[in-house]
Amino acid sequence: MAAVRPLPRTGEIFFDARGGDRSMRVSWHEEADLVVVSLWRDGACSGTFRLPAEDVPDLVDSLVDVLRRRGTPRTASLRHARAV
Repeated sequence: MAAVRPLPRTGEIFFDARGGDRSMRVSWHEEADLVVVSLWRDGACSGTFRLPAEDVPDLVDSLVDVLRRRGTPRTASLRHARAV
């Protein structure tokens, strides 16, 4: 099994609402002009999705639209960890 690679300098980890050792990593790969979303369980990557940078604004708009429809977002929680 390959060693787990650290996140690039620009990325975040979000922990699954179901608990356990599930998380989603979102990392920016400037050299490839991509955002990579990877799903993790028990310390192993189970899948990735490569989103071209040009499509990121559409993804963000979609998420913001959902938040607007449900009303004012709740106070931010500590359910994700920002990469340093």
